[in-house]
Amino acid sequence: MVIIYFMGAVSGAHLNPAVTLAFAMRRNFPWNRVPGYVLGQAVGGVLAALFLRSMFGTIGALGATVPGSGIGGGKALAMEVLLTVGLINTVLGTASGARNIGTNGAIAVGGYIALAGLWAAPISGASMNPARSFAPDLVRGNFDTTWIYVVGPAMGALIGVIFEWILKGRPTTAGAIAAQGTQGAGDSTGARKTAEK
Repeated sequence: MVIIYFMGAVSGAHLNPAVTLAFAMRRNFPWNRVPGYVLGQAVGGVLAALFLRSMFGTIGALGATVPGSGIGGGKALAMEVLLTVGLINTVLGTASGARNIGTNGAIAVGGYIALAGLWAAPISGASMNPARSFAPDLVRGNFDTTWIYVVGPAMGALIGVIFEWILKGRPTTAGAIAAQGTQGAGDSTGARKTAEK
Protein backbone atom coordinates (compact mmCIF):
# COMPACT_ATOMS: atom_id res chain seq x y z
CA MET A 1 0.00 0.00 0.00
CA VAL A 2 2.79 2.40 0.94
CA ILE A 3 4.69 1.73 -2.30
CA ILE A 4 1.54 2.45 -4.33
CA TYR A 5 1.15 5.79 -2.56
CA PHE A 6 4.87 6.52 -2.89
CA MET A 7 5.55 5.41 -6.49
CA GLY A 8 2.16 5.05 -8.18
CA ALA A 9 2.24 8.43 -9.90
CA VAL A 10 5.79 7.84 -11.16
CA SER A 11 5.67 4.30 -12.52
CA GLY A 12 2.36 2.67 -11.67
CA ALA A 13 4.08 1.04 -8.66
CA HIS A 14 4.55 -2.36 -10.30
CA LEU A 15 6.23 -4.64 -7.75
CA ASN A 16 4.92 -7.78 -9.37
CA PRO A 17 5.56 -9.20 -12.85
CA ALA A 18 2.03 -10.67 -12.84
CA VAL A 19 0.58 -7.17 -12.48
CA THR A 20 2.85 -5.80 -15.21
CA LEU A 21 1.83 -8.68 -17.48
CA ALA A 22 -1.85 -8.11 -16.72
CA PHE A 23 -1.67 -4.39 -17.47
CA ALA A 24 0.12 -5.14 -20.76
CA MET A 25 -2.42 -7.83 -21.76
CA ARG A 26 -5.18 -5.37 -20.85
CA ARG A 27 -3.53 -2.84 -23.22
CA ASN A 28 -3.04 -0.32 -20.44
CA PHE A 29 0.74 -0.70 -20.50
CA PRO A 30 3.14 -0.78 -23.47
CA TRP A 31 4.68 -4.21 -24.13
CA ASN A 32 8.08 -2.66 -24.90
CA ARG A 33 8.34 -1.54 -21.25
CA VAL A 34 7.51 -4.98 -19.80
CA PRO A 35 11.06 -6.47 -19.96
CA GLY A 36 12.57 -3.50 -18.12
CA TYR A 37 9.92 -3.61 -15.41
CA VAL A 38 10.27 -7.38 -14.94
CA LEU A 39 14.06 -7.07 -14.82
CA GLY A 40 13.76 -4.32 -12.20
CA GLN A 41 11.36 -6.44 -10.15
CA ALA A 42 13.69 -9.46 -10.30
CA VAL A 43 16.78 -7.41 -9.39
CA GLY A 44 14.90 -5.80 -6.50
CA GLY A 45 13.84 -9.23 -5.24
CA VAL A 46 17.38 -10.61 -5.45
CA LEU A 47 18.81 -7.58 -3.64
CA ALA A 48 16.20 -8.02 -0.89
CA ALA A 49 17.06 -11.71 -0.51
CA LEU A 50 20.79 -10.90 -0.41
CA PHE A 51 20.12 -8.25 2.23
CA LEU A 52 18.21 -10.78 4.34
CA ARG A 53 21.04 -13.30 4.00
CA SER A 54 23.65 -10.71 5.00
CA MET A 55 21.61 -9.61 8.02
CA PHE A 56 20.28 -12.93 9.32
CA GLY A 57 21.99 -15.77 7.45
CA THR A 58 19.83 -18.40 5.81
CA ILE A 59 17.17 -18.40 8.53
CA GLY A 60 13.62 -18.89 7.26
CA ALA A 61 14.88 -19.95 3.82
CA LEU A 62 15.39 -16.23 3.07
CA GLY A 63 11.63 -15.71 2.97
CA ALA A 64 11.07 -18.26 0.20
CA THR A 65 7.49 -19.22 -0.55
CA VAL A 66 6.91 -22.96 -0.53
CA PRO A 67 3.81 -25.14 -0.30
CA GLY A 68 2.62 -25.80 3.24
CA SER A 69 3.27 -29.05 5.05
CA GLY A 70 1.38 -31.85 3.33
CA ILE A 71 0.31 -29.63 0.41
CA GLY A 72 1.21 -30.99 -3.03
CA GLY A 73 2.40 -28.94 -5.97
CA GLY A 74 -0.97 -29.14 -7.74
CA LYS A 75 -2.91 -27.73 -4.79
CA ALA A 76 -0.33 -24.97 -4.25
CA LEU A 77 -0.50 -24.11 -7.96
CA ALA A 78 -4.31 -23.95 -7.89
CA MET A 79 -4.18 -21.66 -4.84
CA GLU A 80 -1.63 -19.34 -6.51
CA VAL A 81 -3.79 -19.13 -9.64
CA LEU A 82 -6.89 -18.32 -7.57
CA LEU A 83 -5.12 -15.76 -5.38
CA THR A 84 -3.57 -14.05 -8.39
CA VAL A 85 -6.92 -13.83 -10.20
CA GLY A 86 -8.27 -12.02 -7.14
CA LEU A 87 -5.25 -9.74 -6.97
CA ILE A 88 -5.36 -8.86 -10.66
CA ASN A 89 -9.08 -8.14 -10.55
CA THR A 90 -8.58 -5.97 -7.47
CA VAL A 91 -5.78 -4.05 -9.20
CA LEU A 92 -7.60 -3.67 -12.51
CA GLY A 93 -10.96 -3.05 -10.84
CA THR A 94 -9.65 -0.11 -8.84
CA ALA A 95 -7.70 1.35 -11.73
CA SER A 96 -10.19 1.69 -14.55
CA GLY A 97 -13.36 3.34 -15.72
CA ALA A 98 -16.16 4.25 -13.37
CA ARG A 99 -14.59 2.19 -10.59
CA ASN A 100 -11.35 4.17 -10.65
CA ILE A 101 -10.96 5.12 -7.01
CA GLY A 102 -7.60 6.81 -7.46
CA THR A 103 -5.09 6.60 -4.65
CA ASN A 104 -7.57 4.73 -2.45
CA GLY A 105 -6.95 1.75 -4.73
CA ALA A 106 -3.83 1.25 -2.61
CA ILE A 107 -6.05 0.40 0.37
CA ALA A 108 -7.99 -2.18 -1.66
CA VAL A 109 -4.83 -3.80 -3.05
CA GLY A 110 -3.00 -3.77 0.28
CA GLY A 111 -6.09 -5.11 2.04
CA TYR A 112 -6.48 -7.92 -0.49
CA ILE A 113 -2.83 -8.98 -0.15
CA ALA A 114 -3.06 -8.97 3.66
CA LEU A 115 -6.29 -10.99 3.65
CA ALA A 116 -4.96 -13.47 1.07
CA GLY A 117 -1.87 -13.97 3.21
CA LEU A 118 -3.91 -14.63 6.33
CA TRP A 119 -5.98 -17.45 4.89
CA ALA A 120 -3.77 -18.88 2.14
CA ALA A 121 -0.19 -18.63 3.46
CA PRO A 122 -0.41 -22.08 5.09
CA ILE A 123 -1.38 -23.59 1.73
CA SER A 124 0.91 -22.00 -0.85
CA GLY A 125 2.72 -19.17 0.91
CA ALA A 126 0.37 -16.66 -0.79
CA SER A 127 3.06 -15.26 -3.06
CA MET A 128 1.09 -14.11 -6.13
CA ASN A 129 4.41 -12.63 -7.30
CA PRO A 130 7.00 -14.49 -9.41
CA ALA A 131 9.80 -12.05 -8.56
CA ARG A 132 9.09 -12.30 -4.84
CA SER A 133 9.35 -16.12 -5.01
CA PHE A 134 12.11 -16.51 -7.60
CA ALA A 135 14.59 -14.24 -5.80
CA PRO A 136 14.94 -16.23 -2.54
CA ASP A 137 15.03 -19.46 -4.55
CA LEU A 138 17.89 -18.08 -6.66
CA VAL A 139 19.89 -16.85 -3.65
CA ARG A 140 19.42 -20.12 -1.73
CA GLY A 141 19.95 -22.23 -4.89
CA ASN A 142 16.76 -24.28 -4.57
CA PHE A 143 14.33 -24.30 -7.50
CA ASP A 144 12.24 -27.34 -6.52
CA THR A 145 8.96 -25.39 -6.28
CA THR A 146 9.80 -22.22 -8.22
CA TRP A 147 7.65 -23.32 -11.16
CA ILE A 148 4.51 -23.07 -8.98
CA TYR A 149 5.19 -19.40 -8.26
CA VAL A 150 5.93 -18.52 -11.89
CA VAL A 151 3.21 -20.53 -13.63
CA GLY A 152 0.48 -19.83 -11.05
CA PRO A 153 0.65 -16.03 -11.12
CA ALA A 154 1.04 -16.01 -14.94
CA MET A 155 -2.10 -18.11 -15.34
CA GLY A 156 -3.92 -16.03 -12.74
CA ALA A 157 -2.99 -12.82 -14.56
CA LEU A 158 -4.35 -14.16 -17.84
CA ILE A 159 -7.62 -15.31 -16.26
CA GLY A 160 -7.99 -12.00 -14.40
CA VAL A 161 -7.56 -10.03 -17.63
CA ILE A 162 -10.13 -12.22 -19.38
CA PHE A 163 -12.60 -11.47 -16.58
CA GLU A 164 -11.83 -7.76 -16.90
CA TRP A 165 -12.51 -7.82 -20.67
CA ILE A 166 -15.79 -9.71 -20.15
CA LEU A 167 -17.01 -7.44 -17.36
CA LYS A 168 -15.76 -4.04 -18.53
CA GLY A 169 -14.92 -4.23 -22.21
CA ARG A 170 -12.23 -2.09 -23.76
CA PRO A 171 -9.38 -0.59 -21.74
CA THR A 172 -9.76 2.97 -20.50
CA THR A 173 -7.58 6.05 -20.26
CA ALA A 174 -7.88 5.89 -16.47
CA GLY A 175 -6.51 2.35 -16.57
CA ALA A 176 -3.54 3.44 -18.68
CA ILE A 177 -2.74 6.26 -16.27
CA ALA A 178 -2.99 3.89 -13.30
CA ALA A 179 -0.75 1.33 -15.04
CA GLN A 180 1.92 3.79 -16.13
CA GLY A 181 1.67 6.55 -13.56
CA THR A 182 0.86 10.11 -14.49
CA GLN A 183 4.47 10.70 -15.49
CA GLY A 184 4.79 7.39 -17.36
CA ALA A 185 1.57 7.82 -19.31
CA GLY A 186 2.35 11.40 -20.22
CA ASP A 187 -0.58 13.58 -21.08
CA SER A 188 -4.10 12.23 -21.35
CA THR A 189 -3.78 12.00 -25.15
CA GLY A 190 -0.81 9.62 -24.85
CA ALA A 191 -2.62 7.57 -22.23
CA ARG A 192 -5.71 7.42 -24.43
CA LYS A 193 -3.67 6.17 -27.39
CA THR A 194 -2.11 3.46 -25.23
CA ALA A 195 -5.53 2.38 -23.95
CA GLU A 196 -6.93 2.25 -27.48
CA LYS A 197 -4.07 0.16 -28.97
